[in-house]
Order: sequence, then structure tokens, then C-alpha cells
Amino acid sequence: MRRLTGRAALQLYRSWQRGSGKAFSLLSAGAFAAFGRRSVIELPVRLKGERRIAVGSGVYVGGGSWLQVLDGGGDGVAIEIGDGTSIAGGCVLSAAQSVRLGERVLLARNVYIADHGHAFADTTRAVLDQGVEGIAPVEIGDGAWLGQNVVVCPGVRIGRGAVVGANAVVREDVPDHSLAVGVPARVVRRLDRDSAPTR
Repeated sequence: MRRLTGRAALQLYRSWQRGSGKAFSLLSAGAFAAFGRRSVIELPVRLKGERRIAVGSGVYVGGGSWLQVLDGGGDGVAIEIGDGTSIAGGCVLSAAQSVRLGERVLLARNVYIADHGHAFADTTRAVLDQGVEGIAPVEIGDGAWLGQNVVVCPGVRIGRGAVVGANAVVREDVPDHSLAVGVPARVVRRLDRDSAPTR
């Protein structure tokens, strides 16, 4: 009896979780620059500047994520998430100008992507009060996979089909079909069939 009750409780919870995410997505879709069919943003989520966020079709954004467009950035889409992209929970996409994820991109938990950094040169003021600097567009190519806890810095392009290992800090471009790891991230292998590993 206890096992049946437990299974029933979990099934009810999972149904509620799926249903609440779908309902929220349907109700809030009109507030976004675009919101494709079959896309789901799972609760809880933190949203800011959604009128400048375009979500493709079949996109999944896991619970605990944060999608934000900073004030003062003008008009037009600042965050674009391509069709079929899957973003695990706890991820942050933060744009002052442009963060673009291609189609069928996979982000593991707690990935952080921003096209800006915090200013901190003035030692007489809190970092919080100094605004942002170093704004430069970020692009993640179609089919790329970013592992858990990856940080992507401003101005970086991660290529199509590239893989970035867990805990990496990406400060420079990663070519198409390459594997990058480490802090700072460096390319350790080409994933093309005809390429030999680099050392």
C-alpha cells in the first residue's frame, strides 16, 4: 500500500509539474518577442525584458533558470533561442545586446551565458553600482552541447556541434565540431571524423 501511495504521489506531482509549465508557457507566450509551438518554460523562472526574448519551437527551459535583458539596450531581439533547444534547470542567459543560441543546442544545469561583465574599476563604489562593461555578442552554434557549470564570456562564438566540458570558462571562440575543456577553456580535440586529436 505504501509503495502504491508513493507512486501515485509522484505521478500526481509530475503531472502537476508538466501541466503548470505548459499552462504558464501558453498564458505568457504573447509577452515575448516570439514564442514557438510546443515550447515550455518550467516554473519557477526569473524573467526580465521578455519583449526582447524570442523562443523558437519545441524549446525547453528548465526550472530555476533566469532569462534577462538589461534595461537601456534599445529595441529588437536580444536573446534568441533556436528551435529544439533544451536548457536544463538553473541556467542564466543575460543580454545587454545579443545572446543567440542556435537550433538543438543542449545546455546542462547551471550554465551561465552573458554578453557583458560587471564594471569594478572604481574602488570607492560597490560593484553593484558600477553598471556593466565589455558588451559583445555571444553566439552558440546549432547542435552544440555545454556541460554543467560552463561559463561563456562576452564576445565568444561556440561553433556548430561543439562540446564544452563541465566547469569550463570560455573566453575565446570554440571552432565547429571541437571539444574544449578547462579554465580558461582550450580546444583539446576536433570531433570531425578525419581530424586527429590535438595536444
